[in-house]
Amino acid sequence: MPTTTPQIPTPDGQADAFAAFPDDGGSHPGVLLYPDAFGPRPVLWEMARELAGHGYYVLVPNVFYRHRPAPVFDLPEHITAENRSGLFSEIMPLIQAHTTENTLRDAEAYLSFLTARPEVRSGPVATIGYCMGAVLALRTATAHPDQVAAVAGFHPGALVTDAPDSPHRQIPSLAAKVHLGLAEGDMTPEAITEISQAFDAAGVSYTCEIYPGTVHGYTMADTDAFDAAGSQRHWERLLALLDDIRS
Repeated sequence: MPTTTPQIPTPDGQADAFAAFPDDGGSHPGVLLYPDAFGPRPVLWEMARELAGHGYYVLVPNVFYRHRPAPVFDLPEHITAENRSGLFSEIMPLIQAHTTENTLRDAEAYLSFLTARPEVRSGPVATIGYCMGAVLALRTATAHPDQVAAVAGFHPGALVTDAPDSPHRQIPSLAAKVHLGLAEGDMTPEAITEISQAFDAAGVSYTCEIYPGTVHGYTMADTDAFDAAGSQRHWERLLALLDDIRS
């Protein structure tokens, strides 16, 4: 599986990234994959390879490029509940610095790079994300409805907040199909109702599903949160959604 490590020009510098794509010399639907809070790292790159094996060009940007290249954090080989809290003392300042304004500037740069690749066919792309990456995926899709046809978020971060720029408040601009794969406890029943009402009011085709028996982070094989059944369900739902950008 061919992979590259491109540098993406942004208004704030060069974002390092990882890309995987089929080894057939053709052009394929593009997928922008946003990582979770631990940032781009081997498990995300392996997931990108897996998705590329199904016929997609997958771009994984380092959303923390303003601070340092990936892998951004000195992570243990396996992230446990015991070392997780210590890691977040380092991670949270970078998350807080990644403002909505930065997200939107970066999103435009990532999409411009992705859609200009010769390995990416013309037409709409998909944005997918894990944890905080689900927020970035939805923001990218609502800011670029003419370019994004599918959005998937797994064990998502804060999609419904009281903030004026809460991701769910931007849904009226959305033109993509959506799948949200929630771990148990990821969102309150009230938040699920609120985002569902926003999708309904906007006429968005969506599914919002709680994956039984899972905890936040269930797709990440390098953490204690990993759940094999939940991960498999995530692949099934994701590939079904992405079929829409292949036709």
